[in-house]
Amino acid sequence: MNPNADTIAAIATPAGTGGVGIIRISGPEAFRIATRLSGISNPTPRKALFATFKNNHDQIIDSGLLLCFQTPASFTGEDVVELQGHGGHVVMQMLLKAVLQAGARLARPGEFSERAFLNDKIDLVQAEAIADVISGGSEQAVLASQRALQGEFSNHVNHILELLIQTRIWVESAIDFPEEEIDFLADEQLRQQMADLNQALKNTLAQTQTGVVLNQGINLAIIGKPNAGKSSLLNCLTKEDTAIISDVAGTTRDVIKEDIVIQGIPVRVIDTAGIHDTDNPIEQQGIDRALNVKAQADVVLHVIDGSDMPETLEQNNKEITIINKSDLLHAKAPDHAVVVSALNQTGLDALEQAIVSRVIKTALGDSTFTARARHIEQLKITQSHVDEAESQLQHNQGELSAEELRLAQHAMSEITGEFSSDDLLGRIFSSFCIGK
Repeated sequence: MNPNADTIAAIATPAGTGGVGIIRISGPEAFRIATRLSGISNPTPRKALFATFKNNHDQIIDSGLLLCFQTPASFTGEDVVELQGHGGHVVMQMLLKAVLQAGARLARPGEFSERAFLNDKIDLVQAEAIADVISGGSEQAVLASQRALQGEFSNHVNHILELLIQTRIWVESAIDFPEEEIDFLADEQLRQQMADLNQALKNTLAQTQTGVVLNQGINLAIIGKPNAGKSSLLNCLTKEDTAIISDVAGTTRDVIKEDIVIQGIPVRVIDTAGIHDTDNPIEQQGIDRALNVKAQADVVLHVIDGSDMPETLEQNNKEITIINKSDLLHAKAPDHAVVVSALNQTGLDALEQAIVSRVIKTALGDSTFTARARHIEQLKITQSHVDEAESQLQHNQGELSAEELRLAQHAMSEITGEFSSDDLLGRIFSSFCIGK
């Protein structure tokens, strides 16, 4: 614990009116401030005590529970106090003011989590996972964030770090004994260890990139010819009359966006203008936008009118073929297509499952980790150094290979915070809410 740390305080519950509001205090003066406000001397740690809270004029502000956690057995690793009172905005502000007047200062955003990291209670990945749990956009995102918070991602990163260190030791040992270097670096076991390290990095990068989907969701574009039923399908997915429906072809001329959740995954559904040949400049603008949306989308629903189904249908990894108006279908649909009727509300469960299976199937597994942009960036940097180290090893360049492995280890260690600049920590924790 940092002996020079001052005492911080903040409201830990969201703004608004509620049954309970919590003031959190952390630092060497936390217990003294608790005694000053409650009148309870030497409060028993980890025991909820009923208390009346007073300001510095001995006026009663509120009454509620007093909870104390003694260093180092607390979230921040310091003495921590929670004052649990009534959750009104004014009463919480009055209680916080009394705490500040008693000697605490207002905490910066994320400062409680930052102190937990600095006091080795959590690593940087776990600290970020706290914010991700709070802001999780889906059930699966929260579950994945909890896995990171419990240390699963950190353990995974540390396993790769151990492989890196072992490989570095092997290569640098060869440098220390140059008369044996060629044979030592050519050892098949070393090359296999380097290959295993590379594969572990690739697998982890795939898992973390999938985890991004859990938090940020996907863009799902609906494309097709005019009057294929794209807007009707949008309304089915959103369960609202989001788009105007008409038998007149070309009703949709612009892009329509709607946010939904499919099996716990955030999805932005984008309806587009019908794609066809036209001399109408306004329609052409809509078609150009539709093609642009298609190019940028994570998943594309290619909607085809069942009464006008072509003999052959192309298939690719990005598109899901949707045969709409199944009641008008006069030929067998291809096996890879999903047959629906937006009018009769049939086939929609199969459609949702197809979306999940196409892009997010691995994101629903228990091995997925939530990831931030910096995690993925550091993994990519690590991967590039390991690739170069492997290449130098092929040419028996021990010194160059060892240097690349050193840089790889440094990049990987920045994920958990073993090596972190003050600027990086400032950017990370300033994004947290106050009180965490």
